[in-house]
Amino acid sequence: MTCKKIIHTGIALLLAGLPVMPALAQESKASVSELKAVIGKYPDSLGAHHEFIAAFRKSIPNASYRNGDSVVSLLKGQYEQWAKQFPKSAVVPFALGEAFADVESPKARPYLLKAVALNPRLAPAWRDLSIDADRWGNQDGAREYMGKASAADPSDPGYAFYYAMDFEHVDGKKWRTMLYDLAKKFPQSERGAQGLYWLGARSRDTAEKIMVYEQMRAAYPPAKFSWSSGGMDDLFSIYLKTNPAKAVALAAALKGQEGWGAKDTLAGKIVTIHTLIQQQQFKEAADMLAGIKLPRYSRLTTFIAQLKAQAAHGLGNTADAYNGLATIYAKEPTDDLWKGLEVYGKAQGKDHQQIENDVWQIRQQAIKPAPPFNLGLYTSSGTASLEDYKGKVVLLTFWFPGCGPCRGEFPHFQNVMDKFKGQDVAYVGINVSPDQDEYVVPFMKGTGYSFTPLRADGDWAARVYKVRGEPTNFLIDQNGQLVFTDFRIDGSNERTLELMIGSVLKRK
Repeated sequence: MTCKKIIHTGIALLLAGLPVMPALAQESKASVSELKAVIGKYPDSLGAHHEFIAAFRKSIPNASYRNGDSVVSLLKGQYEQWAKQFPKSAVVPFALGEAFADVESPKARPYLLKAVALNPRLAPAWRDLSIDADRWGNQDGAREYMGKASAADPSDPGYAFYYAMDFEHVDGKKWRTMLYDLAKKFPQSERGAQGLYWLGARSRDTAEKIMVYEQMRAAYPPAKFSWSSGGMDDLFSIYLKTNPAKAVALAAALKGQEGWGAKDTLAGKIVTIHTLIQQQQFKEAADMLAGIKLPRYSRLTTFIAQLKAQAAHGLGNTADAYNGLATIYAKEPTDDLWKGLEVYGKAQGKDHQQIENDVWQIRQQAIKPAPPFNLGLYTSSGTASLEDYKGKVVLLTFWFPGCGPCRGEFPHFQNVMDKFKGQDVAYVGINVSPDQDEYVVPFMKGTGYSFTPLRADGDWAARVYKVRGEPTNFLIDQNGQLVFTDFRIDGSNERTLELMIGSVLKRK
């Protein structure tokens, strides 16, 4: 598993009035028994609890994140004893609840609830309850708990950021207002820049993206704020496609920062290439484009391919223009790429069906059988196999309840799946974390997502489907063949998944 809960640094500092960790507990070699004695004297020292739990976990042979739930569970007896000994201490239940939350265990909730009952101002406990509620599929509860964390510690920009983000899919207007307010309130915090970054990144309106990113650039200098720096990459890509002169100006302004020297050079080349194409100097444009090397994962791959196609077509090499776009479309279809294929396809006398056939001929080179499976259901004692889905297109995702990126992708999957209701399309999610099984059924009921959850583990996923992290997604055709692999879906490319599923449905 690759998704872990983000742990805020300096939690102990958030608990105003609690004792600092005694000197003995600060010694890196303090034993479990010594740290246990420290807590006996200072039960409200969260730092001592952290040291004790860390030392205890190190003392367990083969303890790891993957068996963290089982290891932390070994501490329940000791913490029950301390809870009886120190019934007014909120830190005692919080320490154990936090330890369970850190390993994304369903066992965290009762301890966290006990902690906030004893101390309603315990902001980190509210935060952990919020994240835990998301895993249970209780999105309203998650939002409420994060609001209480922010109210308990209004000086913490992290709580304010996550509380604002909880409104993205329920009240877009409030979400935007809260993130703008966050930026104003915390002008020196990365969280302020992060809020503006996501406003820009999640917007589907190019003008709004530019406005937000320019505001972020002015308020949060990219040289100082990493989220602002990331936003400038997106802004540069937008300008390069819509206004290359502004891309040149942006790259020149940021030229002193790492990676921007190359962007400055690229922007200058794109301006020249546009001029050459307008002047019908296609050979010169093609030669310059041939020298452009992009990273493996680049926002500009399709854009550069379209320019190469223009130049090739201008030179009379229409087949090259067509084939270049078809290769990209076969793996990641978009409407813009299809328009280009139609232009260059029709120039060669190809109709819609012939273009489709050409695309599928490219896909066939990578298609291979999906590994068979027969896995347990969560909704009954039965199983589901790949064979059961024969005749249907299958969207298969590997996930687990604690995976934030998985939960972030699900709304976009659902938006697309809703467009195929009543058609031969199945949606399956394989949970790779058995320790989180308890979350799964409540998560499905709470969110209303339509996928069928199946039981597995990380070793099986890695061995059988070569999964190296979650989410990992596949699209399987009606005959059990892997057609699309290694893709991610968000608000910007739901249409790509729709085109993928639609094209496979047509093939039958």
